[in-house]
Formats: sequence, structure tokens, C-alpha cells
Amino acid sequence: MACHELAALRLGLMEVIGIDDPAEKEHELKEIGNARNTPGPVKSLLESNTLEKVYKFYGASLADLQEKVSKTAPTDPSMPYYRTLLVLTKKVEQDLQMQIENLKVLYNDLDEIHHFVHEIYPGKEED
Repeated sequence: MACHELAALRLGLMEVIGIDDPAEKEHELKEIGNARNTPGPVKSLLESNTLEKVYKFYGASLADLQEKVSKTAPTDPSMPYYRTLLVLTKKVEQDLQMQIENLKVLYNDLDEIHHFVHEIYPGKEED
């Protein structure tokens, strides 16, 4: 288990927001390793092409991560890393949700300001 969830999230976001950086993509794919070929939320996340799918599969990948960590023995030397990874990925999930909400606000504001322009200039229609 590594930071597969974060690497897959970055790949999904690269696709959604149009970042074309082959070196960065290769770096993230290397981080994911064989998990990119294993059916599940991480594979689905890195193949996501909409923000809705990115959020959905990131959440699913976190549920899988929590399950894996819960099955890990408390005495496992990797447990501090896993616990830190859980906190980090949860924080990222909250940040992602906030960004999505901000984009929805922007989307609604664009409609509102568009209508306002037509209130100021009622006779003007789009060319």
C-alpha cells in the first residue's frame, strides 16, 4: 500500500482540468504501480474524465484504504504511515469537496450575472 489514492486523484484531475504533462503522468503511474491494472476504485479514479467521477471514485478508494488499514495489525511497523495516510487523504477529500462547491457557486454566479446584464440592457440579445 502506498499513496495510490493521491496519485490516482492527481491523474483523474489532470484529465478533468486538461493538464497534459507526460512526465508528471508517468511519475504518478509509477507511484500507483500494479494497482493501475487491478479493478477497483483506484483504477477507476485514474481513468475518470469528469469531476463527478473523480470525487466518487476518490471516496470509494478511501473506503478501501480504511478497510485495508483496519485489517492491519496495530503492531505492524507501517501503521504510523497508514494512519498518517488516512488523515492526509481525508483532508484532501474535504479540500476536493470544497473546490467542487466553489465551482458550483461560480457556475451559478455566471448565470446570475448574465441575467443581470440583460436586466441592465433589456433590448440587447446575443449576436
